Amino acid sequence: MSPTSAKTRFVAHTALYLALAVLLPIGFHAFGIAGRIFLPMHIPVLLAGFLAGPWAGVVVGLLAPGLSHLLTGMPPTYAVPLMSLELPIYGLVAGVVYNRLRLNIYIALILAMILGRLMFGLGLLVLGLFMELPYTVATFFSTGGAIMTGLPGVIVQIIIIPIIVAAVKRGRGTPV
Repeated sequence: MSPTSAKTRFVAHTALYLALAVLLPIGFHAFGIAGRIFLPMHIPVLLAGFLAGPWAGVVVGLLAPGLSHLLTGMPPTYAVPLMSLELPIYGLVAGVVYNRLRLNIYIALILAMILGRLMFGLGLLVLGLFMELPYTVATFFSTGGAIMTGLPGVIVQIIIIPIIVAAVKRGRGTPV
């Protein structure tokens, strides 16, 4: 593949996953399904990391929260910088662990989720020093906090992302 076509492919795939990261949450909200529970923006970011590579995952994860907020008002203002820390880690770790280190997709997925959530918590800690937030780091990591609230979304991701990645790779004729 020529450098020009590789760049074109990167831009096209990154734009596709970025569009999905904005549109998928709109679909969830249209049906009254809470984003904090099912984490729909996380799915395209993870897919970008797995299928288009770590840098596509970083770009989609970095841009999606702000772009979505500007276009739809969601996520809420306080969550944009936090998600802009969390989601690029998802895409980066998924892409590096799966594509570069060639580890199992479930290991890559779970590691990406853990490290991304830790980054969200770190951002919450730092941002909480400068402004009032709706919850603290302790609340975020508690049994009734955001980690447990998003558990249905994590389960959905663990089930559907490996299926989607395998289907896309089969369609491309790439080994799964």
